Amino acid sequence: MSYGRFEMYEIRQAIQRLRSQESARQVASALKLGRTTVNTIRTTALAQGWLSPSAVLPDDATLATFFKQSRTGPQNVSSVEPYRAEILKWHGQNINATTIRRALYERHGFTGSVHSIYRFLHREAPELPELTIKLDFEVGEMAQVDFGAGPLITDRKSKQTFKTWIFVMTLAWSRHQYAEIVTNQSIETWLACHRHSFEWFNGVPKKVRIDNLKAAIVKACYYEPTVQRSYGEYAQGYSFLIDPCPVEDPKKKGRVESGVKYVKNNFVPLRDFYSLEHANEQLQIWISGEAGNRIHGSTRERPLTLFAETEQALLKPLPEMPPECARWAKAKLHPNCHVQFEYCHYSAPFKWVNQVLWLEVTATVLRIYHDHELIAAHPRLHKPGDKSTLE
Repeated sequence: MSYGRFEMYEIRQAIQRLRSQESARQVASALKLGRTTVNTIRTTALAQGWLSPSAVLPDDATLATFFKQSRTGPQNVSSVEPYRAEILKWHGQNINATTIRRALYERHGFTGSVHSIYRFLHREAPELPELTIKLDFEVGEMAQVDFGAGPLITDRKSKQTFKTWIFVMTLAWSRHQYAEIVTNQSIETWLACHRHSFEWFNGVPKKVRIDNLKAAIVKACYYEPTVQRSYGEYAQGYSFLIDPCPVEDPKKKGRVESGVKYVKNNFVPLRDFYSLEHANEQLQIWISGEAGNRIHGSTRERPLTLFAETEQALLKPLPEMPPECARWAKAKLHPNCHVQFEYCHYSAPFKWVNQVLWLEVTATVLRIYHDHELIAAHPRLHKPGDKSTLE
């Protein structure tokens, strides 16, 4: 079995889902893996006792001894790929696949089948009907999260005006929500807003459905959504499963889409905000009052009542120690034996010059790894141009 496309933290995602009693079919569908791959992971994890909820998973270096990675392998290129532009152009003109195949043969000597063109068009230009279905969720099963454009705020003290975004997490069953106004959509903000949400609910849902935003998904692809390492490890710390939406399919998280619109249309207009802190104070009062006690258009119930009387008790408990908000990034070790992160420089041993290394970054520490081995640790720098060098 080859793991050329996977890092160890991605294999951890599969083991975590198997621990949660998901079937191989469900895990394969959620992570876009083959069922043979998932079954192989299950067999190894079961033999090592890792599927027990109380078992502690080993570190990445130990996992790597069980799941050897192959970094190279054959890549299949479709026979129609060289004619991509022409095929898509003709398809846009409603020319059928049979006619396209004949034209390719006459102009370029194309010998592929018409079915190869059908497969290409199904992958690159699918024509799906506009259908919708009402999604139902169990109590405590899922929360949905998203960002929306926030108000312009002029700080009363600094006189500076800045753009904002609104982070919203909506519980899919009760429709109770948490919202926070922020100044960016960075991974640090993304993780911090999750923590604030879980503390607001005093519990954690089983799954969190996300859009393919950059903070959470590295490669926004319908068939292979790659969960960013920072978010994946954070999810393990809080014991929830990440449930990414297909690309350009917001209907799969319609409840938080509606929640974002509700905040933007009912809280933001005709209010004065004197600072970011003042705006969030008003927002939390509004959620606990007007928003939480309205009669919801779908459930015909008050979200806060449904949450307090039923859903809160069925959420997973918060961990005793909140997981660390660690950001993971990759950086090349330059010939001067330093990597660069946010314009600051950190040294690593010369033997790994010109290699790409993993960086684990927290508010206070930056650690450098080669594969799964810690090779350097530095205090976190913040002033551009600063340098930390270990002799």
